[in-house]
Amino acid sequence: MAKKKKIDDGSAEQKIKEAARKLFTERGFDAVKTRDIAAEADINLALLNYYFRSKENLFDIVMFENFEQFMQQLIPVFGDERLSLEERLEVIIGRYIDMLTANPDLPFFIMNQMKSDSSKLLGVKDKMAKVRDAFIKSLGKGMKGGKATQVNITHFMMNYMGLVIFPFIARPMLMRVNNLTDKDFNVLMEERKEMVPVWLNAILNAK
Repeated sequence: MAKKKKIDDGSAEQKIKEAARKLFTERGFDAVKTRDIAAEADINLALLNYYFRSKENLFDIVMFENFEQFMQQLIPVFGDERLSLEERLEVIIGRYIDMLTANPDLPFFIMNQMKSDSSKLLGVKDKMAKVRDAFIKSLGKGMKGGKATQVNITHFMMNYMGLVIFPFIARPMLMRVNNLTDKDFNVLMEERKEMVPVWLNAILNAK
């Protein structure tokens, strides 16, 4: 009997990770069993255990990949001295919206897990804190000497997160109430890549 090609192994691993990502997002870590993931991926449980050994290990891999993608999109922009504060905001918001458009379930994934005090989340929370601190430091440098020095950074961060993340959290409601298709929603998000920086810059420059 011929051996399975290596690409088959990679495909099986990817199917398992996608199934785990979907179920962890919908139910949270504690409510998902390994047999649920195997069924969702349409593979046998022994194969899942062979590749990932445990639900805990699979969870860590999925979370790591999601946040690696998140940070790779944002962190390089914070230290780019060639960009003004307005330009940094435009780039960051554009990349953030692109990432959420490609991973629309990620906000729910994070929210579900943040309700838990699980030690598994410590590394994730540390990474989020680093992203937040880098963003605040970048804002502080950009604000120095202008009207924006009087803006409360915490309020600004809440406005930023609300304008960027809320549409994805409210996506099911927005699509149903406004009779939107997936394509319609994505067009709106593309428009927000230009509109949100304008709104946030108006906050920074308000008297």
